[in-house]
Amino acid sequence: MELRPARHEDADAVIAALEWLFAPPGARPALYDPARARAALAHAIGADDAEVLLATDADGTVSGVCTVALDLRSIRFGLRAWVEDLAVDPARRSTGVGRALLDAARAWGRERGATHLELDSGDSRTDAHRFYERQRPDWTSRSFGWVL
Repeated sequence: MELRPARHEDADAVIAALEWLFAPPGARPALYDPARARAALAHAIGADDAEVLLATDADGTVSGVCTVALDLRSIRFGLRAWVEDLAVDPARRSTGVGRALLDAARAWGRERGATHLELDSGDSRTDAHRFYERQRPDWTSRSFGWVL
């Protein structure tokens, strides 16, 4: 497995990999717009405050993707790095891909002065929650969201 930043020519593979998040127990978000996703991906690939990390197999096939961004300067905690997407090919889960991507996201944030890394995960994603618990988070919380 190789970990590397995504490049613009990886866009189709990254968009396809994000589909792994929509499979049960997940679902396609009502507000998901493929064109907006592609534009956001292009921005993240070129941004100084974001990174799209890819895990690839020896043949170059994408086996995982993680998007991480510096997004908030918390008064209480300092600069936050936020993982928005962490998706691993279902055939490659429990092989170290997710852990390698999460570790890379943590390192990326630390290198840029972040004090902590956070993510949220849907209540139905119990397998993902077991994975995150194995990574020994310093805290857990529950998030809430509203469509604007």
